[in-house]
Amino acid sequence: MAEYTKRLPTNVPGRWYVDANCIDCDLCRETAPSVFKRDDEGGNSFVFHQPETEEEQRLAEEALSGCPVEAIGKDNPTPPAPTTEPAKAPGSAP
Repeated sequence: MAEYTKRLPTNVPGRWYVDANCIDCDLCRETAPSVFKRDDEGGNSFVFHQPETEEEQRLAEEALSGCPVEAIGKDNPTPPAPTTEPAKAPGSAP
């Protein structure tokens, strides 16, 4: 299972990522080329585009399932955007 704490810095921000366990086997890049690319300097894959369409999601899931070292993750603990409540007028009831 991929570990968010080992996430490679080349990944774009978002839910999906590749961690340091990647062995550069090319499976993810062949399976989901619109999501994964190769880092020639690092010798590994990384997420260059977060999956957006149903097809990209499906292919990224297929790459995750097929990764021989389980280096692909989708559990990025990105906190939800803060919600703001409308300001209350002074003296109004809660």
